Amino acid sequence: MGAYRPGSMYLGGGTNLVDLMRLGVARPDLLVDVSRLPYDRIEEADGGLRVGAAVRNTDLAVHPVVRARYPMLARSVLSGASGQVRAMATVAGNLLQRTRCPYFQDVSKPCNKREPGSGCPAIDGHHHNLAILGYSEHCVATHPSDLAVALAALDARVLVTGPGGDRAIPMPGLHRLPDDRPDRDTVLEPGDLITTVELPPPPPGVSRYRKVRERASFAFALVSIAAVLDVSDDGTVRDCRLALGGVAHAPWRAYRAEEALRGAPARAEEFARAADAELAQARPLAHNGYKVPLAHNLIVRTLQELL
Repeated sequence: MGAYRPGSMYLGGGTNLVDLMRLGVARPDLLVDVSRLPYDRIEEADGGLRVGAAVRNTDLAVHPVVRARYPMLARSVLSGASGQVRAMATVAGNLLQRTRCPYFQDVSKPCNKREPGSGCPAIDGHHHNLAILGYSEHCVATHPSDLAVALAALDARVLVTGPGGDRAIPMPGLHRLPDDRPDRDTVLEPGDLITTVELPPPPPGVSRYRKVRERASFAFALVSIAAVLDVSDDGTVRDCRLALGGVAHAPWRAYRAEEALRGAPARAEEFARAADAELAQARPLAHNGYKVPLAHNLIVRTLQELL
């Protein structure tokens, strides 16, 4: 890894960055093309999978090993964008795409994510599809990636190289909640480059990715869920993993719901109790309170289907 030049940005598929440049949101001094670096392979390793950062989303979704062993991951990718965009977009770019909050994308409006300290008009303005969990007084934006939600449920790791050396970042853990620095979407440092996503062996049980959106395709999640459920022969939940999208500044791992379900009977009443435990943290804004019952029903319905 060479020396980092301030003001530079990496360009992979460009499906998000180029759009932001056209809007005037992103104004890099230098673009570094990383699309031809040798990170374009999908390989089995140690019972899991290594996915190069430059792998195109379409290639990930249709890979036979992904479809057979990680069907939830394949479905999450196919739930995002359009066929044309998926054919261009890269895995790393998908994880690093920025919010679609209308104030962030409109340079005529203030936005703490775009210009720290300028304010967050979304809090009292148009926030129909913004956060109900983990937001701050500085930002109520949501993270748009479907892939990131599935990776958070699968306990993936993101391998990074940069001026500070190589390191592995767990999922969840790559993306940040906004606190007082909403301009920082991730824990990456300047010059860091994602090289690989590592998937551990598939967890026991059955899995599903479901996405609720305002139209059938090319729409971001109102609420989405990546769920894994493992039930013993006596009908007890041995383990479960739940991650939500469309509700926070980062993929939201539903740890409270998971804890409530482990060891409980696998039935609708327990699923509802677990959903209540998770969503007790929700702080809906004036116009997005519908997301709370939507997320509740999505958790319960998805877990019932997994039975």
